[in-house]
Amino acid sequence: MDPVANLTTAIEETAAEVAGNGRRAGLKLDRPPRADFGDYSTNAAMLLAPVLGEQPRAVAERLGDRLGERLGETVERVEIAGPGFLNLFMADSWYLDTLATLVEAGDEYGAGSGGEHVNLEFVSANPTGPITIASARHAAYGDSLARILERAGDHVEREYYVNDAGSQVARFGESIRARARGEEPPDDGYQGDYVAELAQRIDGAAETDPEELARRGIELMLDGVRASLAHFRVHMDEFFSERSLHESGEVEAAIERLGGDVYEHDGALWLRTTAHGDDKDRVLRRSSGEWTYYASDIAYHVHKIARGYDRAIDVWGADHHGHMLRMRIAWEALGGDPEAFELIIMQLVSLTEGGEAVTMSKRQGAIVALEDLVDEIGVDAARWFLASRSHDSTLEIDLELAKSESQDNPVYYVQYAHARIASILRKAGEGRVAAALATDLRASSETFHPSARALLKRLLELPGAIREAGERRAPHRMAVYATETAQDFSAFYRDCRVVGAAEEGGDEDVRIAICVLAKRVLAQALDLLGVDAPEQM
Repeated sequence: MDPVANLTTAIEETAAEVAGNGRRAGLKLDRPPRADFGDYSTNAAMLLAPVLGEQPRAVAERLGDRLGERLGETVERVEIAGPGFLNLFMADSWYLDTLATLVEAGDEYGAGSGGEHVNLEFVSANPTGPITIASARHAAYGDSLARILERAGDHVEREYYVNDAGSQVARFGESIRARARGEEPPDDGYQGDYVAELAQRIDGAAETDPEELARRGIELMLDGVRASLAHFRVHMDEFFSERSLHESGEVEAAIERLGGDVYEHDGALWLRTTAHGDDKDRVLRRSSGEWTYYASDIAYHVHKIARGYDRAIDVWGADHHGHMLRMRIAWEALGGDPEAFELIIMQLVSLTEGGEAVTMSKRQGAIVALEDLVDEIGVDAARWFLASRSHDSTLEIDLELAKSESQDNPVYYVQYAHARIASILRKAGEGRVAAALATDLRASSETFHPSARALLKRLLELPGAIREAGERRAPHRMAVYATETAQDFSAFYRDCRVVGAAEEGGDEDVRIAICVLAKRVLAQALDLLGVDAPEQM
């Protein structure tokens, strides 16, 4: 189902024959930077030259002859370029077979299989306030990554770790009670208007114990988190409570598992992380008797290990960078496979509007919540812009650009390409499209325009784009791929008439099939980013 993979295999096997050792070299098959350099280019001859003790161009001549014989009518010619590259110019018959193969694959095109069972923890924002733009970036990234991994064949469980224990929760309860009594929250408490709203929603808040207020306030906040995420097209399979680890005794049990590296000093309990490369040992339980966040996190990961995943991926904020090494140390001390544990740090996100930066702070009340962003620019633009930059780069969203309905807005550009294809197919008519897909495309005499060739080669890259985006934990690569596909389709539409193609000597069946395939691929790429693919705009 992957013509490029089949082509690569043919080159590898031919290279092994020329080498005479039966080994298939780790060659590359690339798209040249210019169409006049061929459809595909390989470095196979240069890899073989040292093995055979010959000049690369001499090897390229033999390899090119044999490859031309092997590929037969599917290749027009094989040319030698530069120090020994082989440039392959594929025949129209190869493109017809490729098109038919991908159309026949239907919805299965792009899907992988046989992957891992993955626990993906993301967002995990403190439940002491609404989801901010910073956490929204985590949501867009994590959910898009989950979609990509699932499409590549993994089974992914999405998880939200609820930090409902510790000093920040106590301050949250105190802040709610203060508002209920008409007082100002503590200096280190929470100042936002949402705290006053919680105080009004909780009956008897003025007389309720702060610990109970915090518990009830968090329940209400989590209801809002679930609603915000659902509106943002993000579903969590599990909301895991930190408090449950304390109440069940799992924190104490996890610390006992750490063994000899745990010691007492000055009334506190420590983990000797310096023995494993850390710059200082870390406190597990303070002299006050309170467990640290680190201790809770260790217990949480004991729970993850016990669940038997093939891989655990944590997506953390930029302020957690210093926590990475100590968590890896604990993971290995607990018996976890270091290769099965990944920590991803998300960089910061900011908004600009009218040239002015918008600030964010849960405690000070200057919150730009996810819901505010969605109300301002819509779910599609929010999902696209938050996931379209690498997670290890800071991100600035221009609200004016995100709202604009112009070719400069990348999400609008890609969605418009999908809608344009839908319009072309509507013009052709449902029956005509069905007839085109039912015909024997391989028997066509279509001569492929360079723009049609470029588009088909781009569509062929979908499985590899999904696989690479998943392996590199890089959803933004799907945004790049979707944009390039939209650009290639625009060039095809400019150069190749679809409905009425016969009037200019083209095959309407083939061009309709290209449109159908391009529409499927664009829809899939957009869906992997959590963005709708509209039928009209």
